[in-house]
Amino acid sequence: IGAKNTLEVGTFTGYSALATALALPDDGGILACDISDEYTQVGRPYWERAGVAGKIELVLQPAVQTLDQHLAAGEGGRYDFAFIDADKSGYDAYYERCLALLRTGGLIAIDNVLWSGRVAEPADAADADTSALQALNAKVLRDDRVDLALLPISDGLTLARKR
Repeated sequence: IGAKNTLEVGTFTGYSALATALALPDDGGILACDISDEYTQVGRPYWERAGVAGKIELVLQPAVQTLDQHLAAGEGGRYDFAFIDADKSGYDAYYERCLALLRTGGLIAIDNVLWSGRVAEPADAADADTSALQALNAKVLRDDRVDLALLPISDGLTLARKR
């Protein structure tokens, strides 16, 4: 997709940020959102060793706050790619904000959408994370702002391309 400016919601130990940074052009960058200094510290030495640390802007605060700040700064439509892999109850809020920040033709990748098959459970038997994923899956399926593909690999990956 020719991605240059990317978003990551949920950095954890930095593996996906590293993989994305390696794929970006030299002038590309990642806005990486996480709340844990402890876990993100694991990946930072690998970003340095790979020579991509300068491409990764890690912001340690709630992702909704970070994304809202970038929207308020007029960055809507600036980003080419977003990867969401954080707290499942926040996925809907992350999806909406990433969609607003994405350019037309940009891509959102949402991880864990099959949730070890638990998304097939009856809604009244689901825990909060499962319910959040069920609701998001139903929403994205009906969302005419995106073209959709759900890949049944690992724990499920939704690809939503902004129209």
